[in-house]
Amino acid sequence: MASVDIGVFIPIGNNGWLISTTSPQYKPSFDLNKRIVQKAESYNLDFALSMIKLRGFGGPSEFWDHNLESFTLMSALAAVTSKIKLFASSAILTLNPALVARMASTIDSIAPGRFGINIVTGWQSAEYTQMGLWPGDAYFGYRYDYASEYVQVLKDLWSSGVSNLKGKYFTMDDCKLSPQPQGSVEIVAAGQSGRGVEFASTYADYNFTMGTGVNTPTAYGPATARLVEAAAKKERDVGSYVLFMVIAEETEAEAQAKWKLYNDGVDAEAIAWMKGESTKDVKADANATSSKLAEGSVNMSMGTLVGSFEQVAAMLDEAASVKGTKGLMLTFDDFLEGLDKFGQKIQPLMKSRVGRLQDGVGSR
Repeated sequence: MASVDIGVFIPIGNNGWLISTTSPQYKPSFDLNKRIVQKAESYNLDFALSMIKLRGFGGPSEFWDHNLESFTLMSALAAVTSKIKLFASSAILTLNPALVARMASTIDSIAPGRFGINIVTGWQSAEYTQMGLWPGDAYFGYRYDYASEYVQVLKDLWSSGVSNLKGKYFTMDDCKLSPQPQGSVEIVAAGQSGRGVEFASTYADYNFTMGTGVNTPTAYGPATARLVEAAAKKERDVGSYVLFMVIAEETEAEAQAKWKLYNDGVDAEAIAWMKGESTKDVKADANATSSKLAEGSVNMSMGTLVGSFEQVAAMLDEAASVKGTKGLMLTFDDFLEGLDKFGQKIQPLMKSRVGRLQDGVGSR
């Protein structure tokens, strides 16, 4: 079985990715995320990615009402790690690409060759209206055109140190960047719609894909197949980083009991907010991330693997076997405990990780 990257989607927002009052309740902090990423690195995980979220969903759980900022957090984490790859997220409506190119070059000087950027076009308008930055709902229709120019500016500056792009959304006039990154700054996209996949296949190195369902580890296959097909037409090699939540215990019964507990405490008020925001993009196709979020669920509609350590290892291997999968990005109900369970009990059982563990390789 081919080797696959494993990463952790770190909890930059409170309570991780469970919209529940009965799941672990905690606030984000540098110390928490440092402990998580250093633990991930000690278990030879390949990457850590932090989202950017500027407004939460409220409700009794105050879901995502408390968030750190992605670039400053990853810069700090770069200084206290040595081999794991780090991806920060850029909310492209808030940061000029020339500034982001310089921020990336700065972090690359802290962690050469270990830094990348996740491009966030934005689906929750309330994040931006609160700052007067929302360009109107028409943006939903042209956000990937906007993102295309944005990433082109980044690539121009990183590769040549200058950008003169004259686009519809960005105008660069002999814009300079020095020093340039020492290593390649990889790009992650997160588009699931037809236009989003086209953008990812053209500009990204990886596409952030959501697993679907509970204990259905290969259900995301059609989404990755669309990406592989689109990338092949452009003669590019772009694969999926697939997101799964892991809830694992010694026995299946124990894991299922936890899953039931979290579902029993679902924060209906926060989910209602999420559904309301995600349905504002009336042009979203059925595959779009906003369409999936509009379904509303305790786990944000992401693929969730619930079972014993042996069962979860087998399901992760199934997911890794899907053509076009380059990595699996994991979240946990409790990140510190979850990483120990993964590193000590699950990963050693995974056929798709044997080569990485034998070589002691934790990052590319």
